[in-house]
Amino acid sequence: MGARTGRQVFVDKFIRPAAGCRILDLGCGTAKILKHLPSSVEYWGYDISPEYIAAAKAEYGSRGHFYCGLLSKADLGCLPKFDRVLALGVLHHLDDDEVQEFFAIAKTALNSDGRVVTIDPCLAAGQNPIARYLISKDRGQNIRDSRGYSTLAEQAFSNVQGTLRHQAWIPYTHWIMECAK
Repeated sequence: MGARTGRQVFVDKFIRPAAGCRILDLGCGTAKILKHLPSSVEYWGYDISPEYIAAAKAEYGSRGHFYCGLLSKADLGCLPKFDRVLALGVLHHLDDDEVQEFFAIAKTALNSDGRVVTIDPCLAAGQNPIARYLISKDRGQNIRDSRGYSTLAEQAFSNVQGTLRHQAWIPYTHWIMECAK
């Protein structure tokens, strides 16, 4: 219902991966975003679900590095620096302290000109009532408005840009952030 096209637009407009780009996807799920990334990217995906990681490995094999578990700052010593750190539909599942820990790890994982890219459901004034209803039924217990997400990001990053996107086909509202050091 438009998810495939939406993911490609998201990749092209916000992730903007160049050839050889190193991408760290935290909370990667089944790594569906990998279908929309150039084959030349180097991809690392982490998720706490063994089923999701098994599905990602089965679908993508050696096209990525897939790990089941939480990535810690200590683990970063064994990884390269990244051009992009992704959190696609993750932050609204985390409380404020967990988001702060996420941003600390993401900032440490980035190379000097890298960016964090996030997308999450968002509450917004004047949003479609159907979108608000659907978002209220999401499993994530920490859905914020754009200011709530941005305030958390600004505690770790000096450059935070955000885009509020209202989807019309199935009404929904997302907050997309790009964060840089």
